[in-house]
Amino acid sequence: MTRAVVVMGVAGCGKSTLGRALAQHLGWSFVEGDLCHPPENVARMTAGVPLDDEARQPFLRNVATALIASRQGAVASCSALKRDYRDLIRQQVGDVLFALPHLSRADLERRMSQRPGHFMPTSLLDSQLATLEPPDTDERALIIDGNLPVAEQVRQIEAALHPS
Repeated sequence: MTRAVVVMGVAGCGKSTLGRALAQHLGWSFVEGDLCHPPENVARMTAGVPLDDEARQPFLRNVATALIASRQGAVASCSALKRDYRDLIRQQVGDVLFALPHLSRADLERRMSQRPGHFMPTSLLDSQLATLEPPDTDERALIIDGNLPVAEQVRQIEAALHPS
């Protein structure tokens, strides 16, 4: 039985909001991916410099470690933009369901502009969209409409976790 979910995607897609709601609904721990970044990553993003593959490695390992640490199950918010990143998490955690809330660029930009004080500037949205590799059909993943109410997104993820 799956005991780990990663709500993935670019900045502004609702990873943290959905992840918190899902974790609360399931009675699992929530891992805020933003807090798993080393300080140098936060400094780079704050300065408008996109992270490269090498800079993302400690972040991804931190997310995987946090997921493993929870015995009852955990939900993490983590960009997991590339297949390689998701593979790294799967290699460390095992059975993971990835959930990608999908939104238009305009919706993402609008949401990002409504987050005052967040370290991720709107200027990095295009680099994140260019980096995003949507999950392949052979991955355990669910793409959902990010404009749906959060409760409906939670319902869809729960249905994927517990197929009838």
